[in-house]
Amino acid sequence: MFTGIVEELGEITAVENLGDASRFRLRGPVVTEGAKHGDSIAVNGVCLTVVEHEGDEFTADVMAETLNRSSLGALAVGSRVNLERPTAVGTRLGGHIVQGHVDGTGQILERKPSDNWEIIKISLPADLARYVVEKGSITVDGVSLTVVDAGPDYFTISLIPTTLALTTLGIKQPGDPVNLEVDVIAKYVERLLAAKDAQHANDPANAVSKESAQ
Repeated sequence: MFTGIVEELGEITAVENLGDASRFRLRGPVVTEGAKHGDSIAVNGVCLTVVEHEGDEFTADVMAETLNRSSLGALAVGSRVNLERPTAVGTRLGGHIVQGHVDGTGQILERKPSDNWEIIKISLPADLARYVVEKGSITVDGVSLTVVDAGPDYFTISLIPTTLALTTLGIKQPGDPVNLEVDVIAKYVERLLAAKDAQHANDPANAVSKESAQ
């Protein structure tokens, strides 16, 4: 589990095409400290597994499903990426619960700079819109953020100078893709309510009540 608090801006140093997958080599001095084979590291919000670790670099394999459902397929040598190690038990949860399981991608639509912050408008896939609410949490490229405004096919976020300086959101431009992960709690609540409604509809007692009412 992650919290959406990016630890450092890393860099893609090599990309190997494996046919139905890709192997990335990434540089990140902070997240590689103490890293070992099998560890998890979030790359632009996608939970990847460390295959090899040498110095301040590590490699990770990315399967076709991940490449198709995230923006990682657009990465190339020199691309900057947000990196975060999993949260440790007993530490503060600085952002919100982030799984590193990307739900879809959005696109930067526009940027509105101000003196002390910047508003970014991002497109929102139709199947994710119901999970995004004003002042709720959303993960964008692995960054835990608060939704300012939630529209039918977009949402906006407000970024402080620290976020602009220390994450990819400071350099992404209109047209660039971003990974989106909605609040997992909203998805669980939806599933539980749907199951409850289905159970209620199939309860014979309810059918008898309806017949009596008629």
